[in-house]
Amino acid sequence: MTYSVKEIYYTLQGEGAQTGRAAVFLRFAGCNLWSGQEKDRRDAVCRFCDTDFVGTDGPGGGKFTDALGLARAAASHWPIAAKGKPYVVCTGGEPLLQLDSAAIAALKDQGFEIGIETNGTLLPPPGIDWICVSPKADAEQKLMRGDELKLIYPQAGAPPERFAGQDFRNFFLQPMDNEERLANTEAATAYCLVNPQWRLSLQTHKLIGIR
Repeated sequence: MTYSVKEIYYTLQGEGAQTGRAAVFLRFAGCNLWSGQEKDRRDAVCRFCDTDFVGTDGPGGGKFTDALGLARAAASHWPIAAKGKPYVVCTGGEPLLQLDSAAIAALKDQGFEIGIETNGTLLPPPGIDWICVSPKADAEQKLMRGDELKLIYPQAGAPPERFAGQDFRNFFLQPMDNEERLANTEAATAYCLVNPQWRLSLQTHKLIGIR
């Protein structure tokens, strides 16, 4: 299998339960809910995405013809002398369009603990250590269990109550980052105060100015 990767970079996880953790971000190209082209946004299943996942031209990106090459590219971004378990976040776009058993095995062989950030419309192969699902209102959710559910809030047609009974260890509301971001943050904060099953997730990487 050839893997198409938008970018690979080393940073701190900015959202959810792993906030502040050093990680290699492995961003796969492509998504099944939006083409990534602005001309298609209005008719997309997900219309609020703020991530560039089109093409393979980002830093560290490219086409990898086998899982070993992909895993070695990810490992090259982890500091050689660093203590602690190497951690890779497979994201996109939608990583489960490409992340397969061969890639998971190769990343494990490089010593990585593997996390994914997925829209939940596809079921993952075994071997992933941390599963974060960010469901979208108009998409069929197939993955209803994992470590973390992170709901962008507010979404028309996706009230938190729709997801509260699913089998996740952590439930997060993350304010939608648009022109109403302040109001969205206030609304998410108020909801979490009344419904303490949910915790507030902020995009701290944006707040402190890192990728």
